[in-house]
Amino acid sequence: MSGGGDLRVRDLAMQFAGQGKPLFTIDKLEVSAGSSLGISGLSGAGKTTLFHCLAGIARPTAGQIAWGGTDICGLSVDALGHWRHRKLGLVFQDFHLVDGLSMIDNVLLPAHFDGWKATAALQQRARDLLTAVGLSAWQRMTALLSRGERQRVALARALLLQPAVVMADEPTASLDPAHRTQIGDLLLALVRSQGATLIVVTHEPELLQRMDRCLRLEHGQLRQLAAP
Repeated sequence: MSGGGDLRVRDLAMQFAGQGKPLFTIDKLEVSAGSSLGISGLSGAGKTTLFHCLAGIARPTAGQIAWGGTDICGLSVDALGHWRHRKLGLVFQDFHLVDGLSMIDNVLLPAHFDGWKATAALQQRARDLLTAVGLSAWQRMTALLSRGERQRVALARALLLQPAVVMADEPTASLDPAHRTQIGDLLLALVRSQGATLIVVTHEPELLQRMDRCLRLEHGQLRQLAAP
Protein backbone atom coordinates (compact mmCIF):
# COMPACT_ATOMS: atom_id res chain seq x y z
CA MET A 1 0.00 0.00 0.00
CA SER A 2 1.31 3.45 -0.89
CA GLY A 3 1.44 6.23 1.74
CA GLY A 4 -0.37 9.55 1.83
CA GLY A 5 -3.45 8.58 3.82
CA ASP A 6 -3.53 11.63 6.11
CA LEU A 7 -5.88 14.48 5.19
CA ARG A 8 -5.54 18.20 5.92
CA VAL A 9 -8.27 20.60 4.74
CA ARG A 10 -8.05 24.36 5.17
CA ASP A 11 -10.47 27.18 4.24
CA LEU A 12 -12.49 25.00 1.88
CA ALA A 13 -15.50 26.51 0.13
CA MET A 14 -17.81 25.34 -2.63
CA GLN A 15 -20.24 27.69 -4.35
CA PHE A 16 -22.10 27.06 -7.58
CA ALA A 17 -23.09 29.73 -10.08
CA GLY A 18 -26.35 31.38 -9.11
CA GLN A 19 -26.05 30.46 -5.42
CA GLY A 20 -26.37 33.34 -2.98
CA LYS A 21 -23.97 31.69 -0.55
CA PRO A 22 -21.55 28.73 -0.58
CA LEU A 23 -22.95 25.22 -0.31
CA PHE A 24 -20.40 24.67 2.45
CA THR A 25 -17.40 26.32 4.05
CA ILE A 26 -14.94 24.24 6.08
CA ASP A 27 -12.25 26.12 7.94
CA LYS A 28 -10.36 23.05 9.11
CA LEU A 29 -10.59 19.27 8.83
CA GLU A 30 -7.90 16.73 9.67
CA VAL A 31 -7.99 12.95 9.38
CA SER A 32 -5.09 10.79 10.52
CA ALA A 33 -3.75 8.07 8.24
CA GLY A 34 -5.37 4.71 8.96
CA SER A 35 -8.37 6.16 10.80
CA SER A 36 -12.02 6.28 9.76
CA LEU A 37 -14.39 9.23 9.40
CA GLY A 38 -18.14 9.16 8.86
CA ILE A 39 -19.97 12.16 7.37
CA SER A 40 -23.75 12.45 7.67
CA GLY A 41 -26.34 15.08 6.83
CA LEU A 42 -29.74 15.66 5.30
CA SER A 43 -30.33 15.22 1.58
CA GLY A 44 -29.18 18.34 -0.23
CA ALA A 45 -26.73 19.33 2.51
CA GLY A 46 -23.79 18.87 0.16
CA LYS A 47 -22.40 15.53 1.36
CA THR A 48 -21.80 14.08 -2.11
CA THR A 49 -20.33 17.36 -3.37
CA LEU A 50 -17.92 17.34 -0.41
CA PHE A 51 -17.12 13.70 -1.18
CA HIS A 52 -16.32 14.64 -4.77
CA CYS A 53 -14.09 17.51 -3.64
CA LEU A 54 -12.12 15.35 -1.21
CA ALA A 55 -11.73 12.71 -3.93
CA GLY A 56 -10.50 15.19 -6.51
CA ILE A 57 -13.52 14.66 -8.75
CA ALA A 58 -14.84 18.22 -8.28
CA ARG A 59 -12.74 21.32 -7.75
CA PRO A 60 -13.79 23.54 -4.84
CA THR A 61 -14.23 27.27 -5.24
CA ALA A 62 -11.45 27.94 -2.74
CA GLY A 63 -9.24 26.24 -0.19
CA GLN A 64 -6.72 23.46 0.23
CA ILE A 65 -7.20 19.68 0.28
CA ALA A 66 -3.90 18.02 1.12
CA TRP A 67 -3.59 14.25 1.10
CA GLY A 68 -0.22 13.17 2.44
CA GLY A 69 1.13 16.67 1.91
CA THR A 70 -0.06 16.88 -1.71
CA ASP A 71 -2.57 19.68 -2.28
CA ILE A 72 -4.80 18.09 -4.89
CA CYS A 73 -6.48 21.45 -5.60
CA GLY A 74 -3.27 22.57 -7.26
CA LEU A 75 -2.79 19.55 -9.50
CA SER A 76 -3.37 19.56 -13.24
CA VAL A 77 -6.16 17.40 -14.64
CA ASP A 78 -3.67 14.72 -15.72
CA ALA A 79 -1.76 14.79 -12.43
CA LEU A 80 -5.00 14.63 -10.49
CA GLY A 81 -6.16 11.59 -12.44
CA HIS A 82 -2.82 9.90 -11.81
CA TRP A 83 -3.02 10.67 -8.09
CA ARG A 84 -6.57 9.40 -7.83
CA HIS A 85 -5.84 6.08 -9.56
CA ARG A 86 -2.73 5.41 -7.46
CA LYS A 87 -3.82 6.67 -4.03
CA LEU A 88 -7.59 6.40 -3.85
CA GLY A 89 -10.15 3.60 -3.86
CA LEU A 90 -13.69 4.79 -4.56
CA VAL A 91 -17.02 3.11 -3.87
CA PHE A 92 -19.84 5.06 -5.52
CA GLN A 93 -23.50 4.89 -4.54
CA ASP A 94 -24.39 3.72 -8.07
CA PHE A 95 -21.30 1.44 -8.26
CA HIS A 96 -20.15 2.58 -11.74
CA LEU A 97 -19.67 -1.00 -12.90
CA VAL A 98 -19.63 -2.02 -16.57
CA ASP A 99 -22.50 -4.45 -17.17
CA GLY A 100 -20.85 -5.90 -20.27
CA LEU A 101 -17.83 -7.11 -18.27
CA SER A 102 -17.45 -10.01 -15.89
CA MET A 103 -17.04 -9.50 -12.15
CA ILE A 104 -13.29 -10.01 -12.25
CA ASP A 105 -12.84 -7.71 -15.26
CA ASN A 106 -14.69 -4.97 -13.37
CA VAL A 107 -12.41 -5.45 -10.38
CA LEU A 108 -9.37 -5.20 -12.67
CA LEU A 109 -10.54 -1.96 -14.31
CA PRO A 110 -8.30 0.34 -12.19
CA ALA A 111 -5.22 -1.29 -13.72
CA HIS A 112 -6.49 -0.72 -17.25
CA PHE A 113 -7.36 2.92 -16.55
CA ASP A 114 -3.64 3.63 -16.24
CA GLY A 115 -2.80 1.59 -19.32
CA TRP A 116 -1.37 -1.27 -17.30
CA LYS A 117 -1.64 -4.90 -18.23
CA ALA A 118 -3.13 -6.92 -15.39
CA THR A 119 -0.25 -9.08 -14.17
CA ALA A 120 -0.75 -12.59 -12.86
CA ALA A 121 -0.24 -11.26 -9.33
CA LEU A 122 -2.87 -8.57 -9.83
CA GLN A 123 -5.33 -11.08 -11.29
CA GLN A 124 -4.77 -13.29 -8.25
CA ARG A 125 -5.40 -10.33 -5.94
CA ALA A 126 -8.67 -9.65 -7.78
CA ARG A 127 -9.73 -13.26 -7.25
CA ASP A 128 -8.72 -13.10 -3.58
CA LEU A 129 -10.73 -9.93 -3.05
CA LEU A 130 -13.81 -11.39 -4.72
CA THR A 131 -13.47 -14.44 -2.50
CA ALA A 132 -13.13 -12.19 0.55
CA VAL A 133 -16.43 -10.47 -0.28
CA GLY A 134 -18.15 -13.82 -0.80
CA LEU A 135 -18.19 -14.05 -4.61
CA SER A 136 -16.74 -17.05 -6.41
CA ALA A 137 -18.17 -17.13 -9.95
CA TRP A 138 -15.56 -14.63 -11.15
CA GLN A 139 -16.50 -14.81 -14.83
CA ARG A 140 -20.18 -14.18 -14.20
CA MET A 141 -21.43 -11.14 -16.11
CA THR A 142 -22.04 -8.09 -13.96
CA ALA A 143 -25.42 -7.41 -15.61
CA LEU A 144 -26.75 -10.55 -13.90
CA LEU A 145 -25.79 -9.52 -10.36
CA SER A 146 -28.10 -8.38 -7.59
CA ARG A 147 -27.62 -4.96 -6.01
CA GLY A 148 -25.86 -6.49 -3.01
CA GLU A 149 -23.50 -8.46 -5.27
CA ARG A 150 -22.73 -5.36 -7.32
CA GLN A 151 -21.88 -3.49 -4.13
CA ARG A 152 -19.41 -6.22 -3.19
CA VAL A 153 -17.77 -6.12 -6.64
CA ALA A 154 -17.43 -2.33 -6.29
CA LEU A 155 -15.78 -2.78 -2.90
CA ALA A 156 -13.32 -5.35 -4.26
CA ARG A 157 -12.45 -3.02 -7.15
CA ALA A 158 -11.81 -0.11 -4.78
CA LEU A 159 -9.23 -2.18 -2.89
CA LEU A 160 -7.44 -3.72 -5.89
CA LEU A 161 -4.39 -1.45 -5.91
CA GLN A 162 -4.16 -1.30 -2.10
CA PRO A 163 -4.89 2.43 -1.96
CA ALA A 164 -3.84 4.59 0.96
CA VAL A 165 -7.39 6.01 1.10
CA VAL A 166 -10.79 4.39 0.57
CA MET A 167 -13.85 6.61 0.17
CA ALA A 168 -17.42 5.34 -0.02
CA ASP A 169 -20.57 7.31 -0.85
CA GLU A 170 -23.67 5.75 0.76
CA PRO A 171 -22.20 2.22 0.55
CA THR A 172 -25.21 0.62 2.23
CA ALA A 173 -27.98 2.69 0.65
CA SER A 174 -30.98 0.82 -0.76
CA LEU A 175 -29.87 -2.48 0.79
CA ASP A 176 -31.96 -4.56 3.18
CA PRO A 177 -30.85 -4.64 6.83
CA ALA A 178 -28.97 -7.94 6.53
CA HIS A 179 -27.00 -6.76 3.50
CA ARG A 180 -26.35 -3.36 5.10
CA THR A 181 -24.67 -5.11 8.02
CA GLN A 182 -22.77 -7.45 5.73
CA ILE A 183 -21.42 -4.69 3.47
CA GLY A 184 -20.51 -2.59 6.51
CA ASP A 185 -18.61 -5.53 8.00
CA LEU A 186 -16.74 -6.17 4.73
CA LEU A 187 -15.89 -2.51 4.19
CA LEU A 188 -14.43 -2.04 7.65
CA ALA A 189 -12.63 -5.37 7.81
CA LEU A 190 -10.97 -5.12 4.40
CA VAL A 191 -9.97 -1.46 4.73
CA ARG A 192 -8.55 -1.97 8.21
CA SER A 193 -6.66 -5.10 7.12
CA GLN A 194 -4.56 -2.97 4.77
CA GLY A 195 -4.25 0.03 7.09
CA ALA A 196 -6.02 2.46 4.77
CA THR A 197 -7.79 5.66 5.74
CA LEU A 198 -11.57 5.36 5.37
CA ILE A 199 -14.04 8.17 4.70
CA VAL A 200 -17.71 7.20 4.44
CA VAL A 201 -20.62 9.46 3.52
CA THR A 202 -23.78 7.85 4.86
CA HIS A 203 -27.10 8.48 6.54
CA GLU A 204 -27.06 5.04 8.20
CA PRO A 205 -26.61 5.44 12.00
CA GLU A 206 -25.43 1.85 12.42
CA LEU A 207 -22.51 2.41 10.06
CA LEU A 208 -21.69 5.82 11.51
CA GLN A 209 -21.41 4.34 14.98
CA ARG A 210 -18.56 2.10 13.77
CA MET A 211 -16.39 4.97 12.56
CA ASP A 212 -13.55 6.39 14.67
CA ARG A 213 -15.11 9.85 14.32
CA CYS A 214 -18.38 11.19 12.92
CA LEU A 215 -19.25 14.64 11.59
CA ARG A 216 -22.50 16.09 10.31
CA LEU A 217 -22.75 18.52 7.42
CA GLU A 218 -25.51 21.01 8.12
CA HIS A 219 -26.07 24.66 7.21
CA GLY A 220 -22.82 24.57 5.26
CA GLN A 221 -20.67 23.57 8.22
CA LEU A 222 -19.17 20.32 9.52
CA ARG A 223 -20.17 19.72 13.12
CA GLN A 224 -19.38 16.96 15.57
CA LEU A 225 -22.12 14.35 15.46
CA ALA A 226 -23.80 13.93 18.81
CA ALA A 227 -23.50 10.49 20.39
CA PRO A 228 -26.66 8.39 20.05
